[in-house]
Amino acid sequence: MNVGIVIAILVVLVLIVLLAVVLGQRRRTERLQQQFGPEYQRTVARAGDQRAAEADLSAREQRRRELDIVALEPAARDRYLEAWRVTQGKFVDDPAGATREADMLVAQVMRDRGYPVDEFEQRAADVSVDHPQVAEDYRAAHAVHQANEQGLASTDDLRQAFVHYRSLFSELLDVEDDGRKEAYR
Repeated sequence: MNVGIVIAILVVLVLIVLLAVVLGQRRRTERLQQQFGPEYQRTVARAGDQRAAEADLSAREQRRRELDIVALEPAARDRYLEAWRVTQGKFVDDPAGATREADMLVAQVMRDRGYPVDEFEQRAADVSVDHPQVAEDYRAAHAVHQANEQGLASTDDLRQAFVHYRSLFSELLDVEDDGRKEAYR
């Protein structure tokens, strides 16, 4: 076989491999953007590098696959809905205390569902795989919770944090799916 033909075939093969790699990376990016929504952009901005951010998001997916996340039993879900209703009722008289309780309720639900709850950033990363639309809200609510613990949160900050906690709480209990959302509003 002619050396020129062999070189041409090798060049074509290399180009095909490069094209396959580029298309594979593009598909991975699109899949991660689709799955993580706003969390994708947040992670890219935080990492400062798309490749590092995508590696982080892929690692989150892998970690999530290793967790045994379960649905709550109906009785447990009902107890949490009632606890939320009571906590929300306290907000007018004690916004700081109600926000503190909301933070604890979210952590309890996460624990009961099977999410590790030891360290906040890991908790937020874990929940971002299943609930990417509210992960940033959860971070914002937690930041206000921390400011609240130092006496630095305004009532409006606490109100916004409570709304953020409620969005994650709703997602964790899957209350939108069965028409019970209004039960705790």
